[in-house]
Amino acid sequence: MAKIDINTLFNLTGKVVAITGGGGVLGSEIACALAEVGSDVAILDLQTKLPDEVKQRLESAQGEYEVFHCDVLDKSSIESCKDKIIQRFGKLNILINGAGGNHPKSTTGADMSFFDIPDEAFNWVMQLNLSGTVLPSQIFGKYFAEQNEGNILNISSMNAFRPLTRIPAYSAAKAAVSNFTQWLAVHMAQEYSANIRVNAVAPGFFLTNQNRFLITDKQSGELTERGNSIMNHTPMNRFGNPEDLIGTILWLLSPASAFVTGIVVPIDGGFSAFSGV
Repeated sequence: MAKIDINTLFNLTGKVVAITGGGGVLGSEIACALAEVGSDVAILDLQTKLPDEVKQRLESAQGEYEVFHCDVLDKSSIESCKDKIIQRFGKLNILINGAGGNHPKSTTGADMSFFDIPDEAFNWVMQLNLSGTVLPSQIFGKYFAEQNEGNILNISSMNAFRPLTRIPAYSAAKAAVSNFTQWLAVHMAQEYSANIRVNAVAPGFFLTNQNRFLITDKQSGELTERGNSIMNHTPMNRFGNPEDLIGTILWLLSPASAFVTGIVVPIDGGFSAFSGV
């Protein structure tokens, strides 16, 4: 039986990680955490200006970082970023597909019937979440196949397990991301290398800019009826904080999960386990 070195089991020092959507609330927390454990981080986003507090954390971290302008729906933009990352850091080990989001016009409500959702709004959500995961996986995945190792982590959602009311496009897109995660894990292991792993995390209810208008009242800041319903169905009785993702992500990216591929891990405070009774 091989001896396990606990000190290296979760070690990500020196790994080069590309994070799409890395300038967002969740993406920037992931980027900071990885830099703080010694990874070099390439932040890919349409917006290249980071909040001051994020810059301060990155600049004081053990690992290095750089921000790259990237459109995850444009293959040439992704390819260019990949080349720049390798030129800057000398290698590339991990891809985190963090780009995603919803669109207000693809959300049903008193002023928007499902039958009236504009095609462009629905398609925008599908493309950003699904194509925005597939295209970077093609570009970076090919590089991983050529070097015979790599790690891809997708960001799915609890919507993939249990579709939520009012957000049909986002639910459908994230369900597709989960399915694609499983497909790609099998494909990469069978066709290229068992050293290329593909997994996903599925955050539950994290209070972010994209869902704030559904969960809290714009004027009072109090929970809406929907927000209260979420609390009533979350056994831990709170929303997730961005840092709640980190432990699971570090595990999935590290040697500690070397025999894990093709899974989608809920990080939801017990939401998926609760029947409501």
